[in-house]
Amino acid sequence: MSEEAPRGDLNRIGRLYVVATPVGNLSDMTFRAVEILKTVDFVAAEDTRTSSVLLKYYSISKPMVSFHSHSAADRSKELVRRFLRGESAALITDAGTPGISDPGYTLVRDAVAEGVDVVPVPGPTAFVAALSASGLRMDRFIFEGFLPLKKGRQKKLHQLSSEKRTIIFYESPHRIEKTLRELAEHFGERKCVVAREISKIHESFYRGTFQEVLEMMGQGERRGEFVVIVEGAEE
Repeated sequence: MSEEAPRGDLNRIGRLYVVATPVGNLSDMTFRAVEILKTVDFVAAEDTRTSSVLLKYYSISKPMVSFHSHSAADRSKELVRRFLRGESAALITDAGTPGISDPGYTLVRDAVAEGVDVVPVPGPTAFVAALSASGLRMDRFIFEGFLPLKKGRQKKLHQLSSEKRTIIFYESPHRIEKTLRELAEHFGERKCVVAREISKIHESFYRGTFQEVLEMMGQGERRGEFVVIVEGAEE
C-alpha cells in the first residue's frame, strides 16, 4: 500500500507525483496510480478533457488544471507556488509517462529547483511497450522522440544513419509515410518495426524493410500515434 499523498498544509511543502497513465487500454492503470490520484489535492493534466475520461473510469473526482506546451512556463511557476503552500498534485499526460515527448519536464524541473519532493509512479510508456514486442535488439537503444519537422531534420537523419544501437521514434499519422520514405533514403534496406494503437483494440505491428512496411500499411486512413523502431547499423 502506498503512502497517502499529503494534504494541503501551510507548515509543509507538498509533493508532485509524476503518474504514468495507460497508453491505450484503461485497465493498464496501476493500483498505486489510482490511489495517488484519489488522494492528491489536484491533478495537472496535459488535456483535461482526455484525462476526465480516465478519472471518471476510476470514479476519481479531483480538481484538474491544464498543463500543456502552450502554458507550461507560466503554469509551472503557478503550480510550484501551490506546492510550496503545502498542496500536492499528480502530473499526468494524455497517455503514458509524463515528460516523454510532452511538456511535463518543465514542471518537474521547476519543482526540483524549489526543493519540492518529486515522486515517480511508474507505468506504461508507448516506446518501451513497442520495443518489448518488436523482435529487434533491446539491450542497447536510443529514443529520439519526434524528429524535427523542418530545420535540422535531414541532418539528424544523416547523423542517425550510422548509429549502431536500435533507434526509436514517435510519429504522427499524417507524417508516418513521409518519415518512412526518408528513413529508407538515409538508412537503406534495414529492418524496422512500426507499432500503432499500442494496447488498444486495433493494435498493430508491421515488420520488414521500410518499403515492405509501407506496403503493409496501405493507403487507408491512419489514426493514432506511431512508434517506429529501426535496427542499428552493422558493427
